[in-house]
Amino acid sequence: MAKKTLIDYIVEKRLIDPLVLDSLRKEAEKKGIPLENYLLESKIVKEEDFYRLKSELLKIPLKSLVDKKIKPEVFKLIPIEAVQHYEFTPIHIDPKKKILEVGMISPEDVEAREALKFIAHRNNLTPKIYLISATDFKEALKQYTSLKGEVEKALTELERELKKERIVFKKEKRVEKIEKLAEEAPITKVVATILNHAIEERASDIHIEPTEKSLKVRFRVDGILHTSLLLPVKIHSAVVSRIKILSNLKIDETRIPQDGRFYTSIGKWKIDFRVSTFPTYAGEKVVMRILDPSVGLRRLSELGLEGKNLKILKQAINKSFGLILITGPTGSGKTTTLYSILNILNKEDVNIVSLEDPIEYYIEGVNQSQVRPEIGYSFATGLRHVLRQDPDKIMVGEIRDNETAALAIHAALTGHLVLSTLHTNNALGVIPRLIDMGIDPYLISPTLILAVAQRLVRKLCPDSKQLMTLSPKMKKLVDEQVKEIKKKDIKALKSYQPTAGHPQGDKFYMSKVSKTCPKGTMGRIGIFEMLYMTPQLEKILVTEPSETKIKEEMEKQRMVNMLQDGLVKSLRGIVNFEDVAKAVESK
Repeated sequence: MAKKTLIDYIVEKRLIDPLVLDSLRKEAEKKGIPLENYLLESKIVKEEDFYRLKSELLKIPLKSLVDKKIKPEVFKLIPIEAVQHYEFTPIHIDPKKKILEVGMISPEDVEAREALKFIAHRNNLTPKIYLISATDFKEALKQYTSLKGEVEKALTELERELKKERIVFKKEKRVEKIEKLAEEAPITKVVATILNHAIEERASDIHIEPTEKSLKVRFRVDGILHTSLLLPVKIHSAVVSRIKILSNLKIDETRIPQDGRFYTSIGKWKIDFRVSTFPTYAGEKVVMRILDPSVGLRRLSELGLEGKNLKILKQAINKSFGLILITGPTGSGKTTTLYSILNILNKEDVNIVSLEDPIEYYIEGVNQSQVRPEIGYSFATGLRHVLRQDPDKIMVGEIRDNETAALAIHAALTGHLVLSTLHTNNALGVIPRLIDMGIDPYLISPTLILAVAQRLVRKLCPDSKQLMTLSPKMKKLVDEQVKEIKKKDIKALKSYQPTAGHPQGDKFYMSKVSKTCPKGTMGRIGIFEMLYMTPQLEKILVTEPSETKIKEEMEKQRMVNMLQDGLVKSLRGIVNFEDVAKAVESK
């Protein structure tokens, strides 16, 4: 016996004359909408009757949201994109029973229920579903919009304070002024000043850490954390709350970590702040990653790619299909390299689609998509859908599991150029890592074009660096590496010609603090190594894919490794060789 539909039930309850049902169905087909929607839109069936009968049929309680104010912290459990897509809205949380009450227009939608189940479980809650009307759903959306408006207002205030602060403190001692400001100024101004100070110091991250006696603010500049400000601990909760408002996070939730982001304009640049809160013994710690497009979108040569490495990479990205993997630890500049490559590939006749978590910089002309694991939209799910978007080039933020790895290999095999990142210590480790993830070696050989490993090293200031004497250990290491470079490729050192004022030979430099360079260094530069696919390597992968055999092929390729690439940059006075050695040793 066929399951009774809502239309059958409406007819049974005599809200529609069965004789006119066929004509109504034809009208709905003409308009291209489901018959149920047509009955509501044309008001043939009253909304209250429609949802009352639907509630009876589905045996799901009907809930009215008329005059019901939903708390902002409840809204923040579910992203507005999920609310709009699945047409459900959070209503209430019962913290004792750990129940999340949710109103749904279509509780019979299996996909929507699965997404809801995933979101609720992620927050350690059990969903309790109610049926709500379309009108009530629209009212809930208005409240979402109102909440968004509060955030936008806070961002507008922030931008106003940032502009004021740049004028007021232009010629004053910034640290002293900020610490004094914290005692007497509104919190909006304190937060704006911290952000401005961080940007002027070229910080990549801001750490706001409560201690028993003070609120410590540390900036990461050129990869090194240092304390920049000590503020009164009494303003800690106010500062954190202000940042949470800007980031659209739950203000009253201090027990669990939260993630958010906000944008603001400083001068001509739109700067993105990625925010992470973390509960500690002394209170919530906040870390903000600063994503400045003027820093993030660079040419390959500006990243430190030159000579043989630059030539190899350019040849690889000009191929029409295959897999290019960039590897290194967190914070080694992998994403920046990917963005630089995307900028080169971004042309009118090319369709580029990227899957990112998060989107760090927006590139006009590239179809960038933010994955959302909380609603089931992962890298693997996204890759399946990307292949239906007729892409030429695909960028996947990171290959984290065997499913994503298999899909990336499949995409490369079917005629797409795929770019992604992987976590290994060096270029040699890429192939064993893919095999560990369940990829058969015979699939790697026709797809992997290039494996790039990289690290970031602090650049010396051109006008304030000073000569140094290498320790016996470092001197021995230099002598060994120079010999190796010359064995691999006699042109390797010559391909890095010294520029004016940069010595070459046995002279090495270290950083020096000066007025123009208060930290002793000025930015960072990449050191690289590259393993590319050759017929010999393909044969090794099919017959004996061991690390020993792959390493032998690397030697035959005369690959300049990261330590040697850093050594050449040291000989030119660009970086300190001891910093290079430390960076390469880091896992």
